[in-house]
Amino acid sequence: MSEDLDALLRRLHLPTVRRLYKELADRAEKEEMSYHDYLGTLIAEEVAHRAQTRIERATRRAKFPFLATIEEFDFTFQSSVRLALLGSFLGPELVSEGRSAIFLGPSGTGKTHLSIAIGYRAIQNGFETLFTDADHLLERLSTASQQGRLREVLAEYLHPHVLVVDELGYLTHRPDAANVLFHVVNERHLRRKPILFTTNKPLASWGRLLHDPDLAEAILDRVLERGRLIELHGRSYRTRHVDQLQGEESGGRTKAARISGKQRPNFVEPTRGAPAHSMTSSMTTGSFCWSISPAIS
Repeated sequence: MSEDLDALLRRLHLPTVRRLYKELADRAEKEEMSYHDYLGTLIAEEVAHRAQTRIERATRRAKFPFLATIEEFDFTFQSSVRLALLGSFLGPELVSEGRSAIFLGPSGTGKTHLSIAIGYRAIQNGFETLFTDADHLLERLSTASQQGRLREVLAEYLHPHVLVVDELGYLTHRPDAANVLFHVVNERHLRRKPILFTTNKPLASWGRLLHDPDLAEAILDRVLERGRLIELHGRSYRTRHVDQLQGEESGGRTKAARISGKQRPNFVEPTRGAPAHSMTSSMTTGSFCWSISPAIS
């Protein structure tokens, strides 16, 4: 009978039940477990295993450069953002309400860590996330546009529930950057699908950055209609050991430079930040104001 049961469980694609039912049956007999509890335990294990498998699969498809969680974000080093401020981005309403965000700040202040943590939480909440750096996105769409394949390639960036576009403005973008980026932002806006941007460039400079002030303003208008601008300030987490080295100088003599004894960060942009300030739009009044710099010829 057990061989028949193995075959049936295999046909039903219940690998966890098939793996555990014999072991659990022995335990159930010793503990005088009811049939209801025995079956419930097996099914719960199967569901948990499937959920974990889905998360692992979705995380691989997301193409994160590294895995970061909100629990690993240190809110004591980076004091310009509060966990409470991010609450609406960590629940299912991120997707159900189509909320977007722009994380603005200098290098090393935690922008990428936060965007990945939010994208990963969306995966845990049952959604799909895709991570891409801005230069790769714009280059790929620009090339596709020249080849007459824009709609085909664009579909890859419209499908996931959450799209993370990292490091906009770190590199020089192509002349048609605003045009191809507008396609992504506008289509996702119409479908109420969130985008998370990280950038080191103020919003007023996006017109120059994308080579088209009008389209840049249209992009920001759509992102921030249901989104938020979050500014991060302070020192870079990557170079935090510099202050420690300077503190070792005494008596007119400088000790030989060495890396801090602290373990180096596991993530590109982890941030140690305690609750503090974040800059948000005047979304409570339904408006957001900025000035786009004219393009430089």
